[in-house]
Parts: sequence; C-alpha cells; structure tokens
Amino acid sequence: MAKRDFYEILGVGKSAGDAEIKKAYRQMALKYHPDKNPGNKEAEDKFKEAAEAYEVLSDADKRRRYDQFGHQGVGGAAGNGGYGGGMNMDDIFSQFGDIFGGHNPFESFFGGGGNGSGGRRYVNKGTNLRIKVKLTLAEIANGVEKKIKVNKTIPCNSCSGSGAQNGSSFSKCSTCNGAGQVRRVTNTILGQMQTTSTCPSCQGEGQTITNKCKSCHGHGTMPGEEVISINIPAGVGEGMQVNVSGKGNAAERGGLPGDLLIVIEEIEDQFLKRDGHNLLYDLYISIPDAALGTSVEIPTVDGKAKVKIDAGTQAGKVLRLKGKGLPQLNSHYKGDLLININVWTPQTLTSEEKKILEKLKTSDNFKPHPGKGDKSFFEKMKEYFN
Repeated sequence: MAKRDFYEILGVGKSAGDAEIKKAYRQMALKYHPDKNPGNKEAEDKFKEAAEAYEVLSDADKRRRYDQFGHQGVGGAAGNGGYGGGMNMDDIFSQFGDIFGGHNPFESFFGGGGNGSGGRRYVNKGTNLRIKVKLTLAEIANGVEKKIKVNKTIPCNSCSGSGAQNGSSFSKCSTCNGAGQVRRVTNTILGQMQTTSTCPSCQGEGQTITNKCKSCHGHGTMPGEEVISINIPAGVGEGMQVNVSGKGNAAERGGLPGDLLIVIEEIEDQFLKRDGHNLLYDLYISIPDAALGTSVEIPTVDGKAKVKIDAGTQAGKVLRLKGKGLPQLNSHYKGDLLININVWTPQTLTSEEKKILEKLKTSDNFKPHPGKGDKSFFEKMKEYFN
C-alpha cells in the first residue's frame, strides 16, 4: 500500500511552521497512544505513522528532501530499513521525549511502560553512525553494491558484549527487584497517582554486574571495525539517505546496535550534467559539419552512443535520446539525454581560410534566412522549462 502524505497525516499544510507541526504531532500522539488504546492495532499503526511523519517534517534537511523527492527522498524509502518500517515504541519515546515532556504522559494513569506492558525493562541502544558515500552517474543509473570499512564500537570479544567477566557475573538489582523501573505513589486531590521511572541503580537493566570484564571494564563494547556491504538502489540523488539497520555502534552490555546512515554524494561527471532525471551534454561541431551533416559519438552513463547530425543543423538545436537519462527511484521511469548543439566558430584564421570565407560570404546560402520553424532562444527556453 502506498505511503500517505506526511502533511496529510499530521493535518497541516505544506507551509506549516515548526511549532504548528510539533503541536499537530503531539495531538495525534496523545489521541492514538497505545496506553490510551490498549490492544488496538489500528491506533498503534496511526501512532507510528504520525511519529514517522514528524521525524521527517521536524528536520529541516529531511523536510527539504521530502518536499523535493517525496518518500523516495527520505531515508529508508531508498531501501535497507526505513523510518516507519523499523520504528518501535522505544525508538519513538527515545527520539521524541521532548514532545511528551521527557516521559510517557500515560505512565501516571496506566502505570506501565511505553506500550502498556507494565514493567518493560530498559534496553540499551547503540548510537547511529552517519557516513558519506560518493557515487558516479553510472553507479546512480544502475545501482551498486559498495563494501565499506566502518570504524565503530563492537561487542567486547572477552565477554561477548555482556560487560561481565566470563559473561555470567550478574545479580538482580536490589532497588527495583529486577524490574528495571521504580514506581512511586503520590496522594493528590484526585486520589492516588502512580508514576514510573527508570531505576537509578541499574539504569533500567534490572541487574547489576558483580565482576566486571577486565577488557571492557563492564561496558560490553570496544573499538573495532567492520566491512559492511551496502546495496544502493538505482536512482538515488545528492543528499538522499540509505539506512542500514543494526550496523551502527554496538550498545553497551548486549543492547540493540544503532543504525548506519549512508548519505549519498554525487561525483561530478566530466561530460554529463544532471538535471533531475535528465542528463545534459554540450556537443560542439564545426561549421562544415553543421552545414554538411555528420555522425558523432557522445558519452552516456553506459558507454557511448552514435548520433547523426543532419545537414544544415543550427546552433542551439537540442537532440533528445529517450530513456538515456537516470531512472526514478523505485520506478521504471527513466529520464532522457539532452544534447545541446553548439557550432564552433574558429577564433584565428589563416590567410587562405580567410579568402575562402570571404568568397563564401557573398553566397546567398551563407546569409541568415531564419524560417518560421526556427524558434528563437526565448521560445526554446520557454519550451524547455515548460
């Protein structure tokens, strides 16, 4: 099923400011919060959908790419993960805690964790990594697999990431009795109100280490590197982001690893210029070739193509090679290769060449006779941009 428009999801216009977007998301989040709608899968989906929309529209760079390219321009729509597809309640509350005042607003009334589970342990999550990958036009046109060596934190080899010596030196936290959370009951004019917060002794893990690993000093991670294979789909563009789930920094003591965020950079091509999905090429031909006609080879993203230049071709004429441009992301559509004809006028002449041109100068064929079919520069620009 096609993704809904992010502005439509939050019920705001495309000109909405940050405050309006934040307010709209908070209203949606409170309305569809899982604790307020226990067991309601539709409400949970709407809650995640709103979080996905807010994640993009609250970030100036992501919002700019979304406005320009739609869903294909933001993150996981390019493959390997994604925003909404990979988001869970932990992600939402950790990323947007400021929306709820730093905590789940329904914990006070429902006494549970973020999804009403009533005692979910805190899970460490590693930080995300962001790296830039440079691609040629050929790689963008065809898609490519890149193998990248990434410096990151990895699970400790000695304790397998647990942080404990021999991987088993743990005891139940005495403060929270293993729950990972502590609850407090406060008497108010409305009656007793229960609040839940992360255990300060074990930081929500429910257990403490009795004998820390000597290699990582109880953290469960160490500096390392990993060679990661990334499949980048055809049609990506400058500034787009591909997310690789679980390939970021390892989390302390066996938690969830972060994600690897791949930001696309385009390598400028020597001959071809990109204009959206179209490619532009400036072809220079001599006056004799323009007058007599010729065949030339021009570069494309897949090699070379032979193009026929008709006799009498005028400077400024644009030839179009259908489907020789760049593909649209996640689509069968391909742009075109537009060839702009430039007739080269020599800047220095020999005496013999001057005599030839002086003789031709008087010929009626060499005097300009633009016809009705010859469009002016302004007409061509108008036609091109429309």
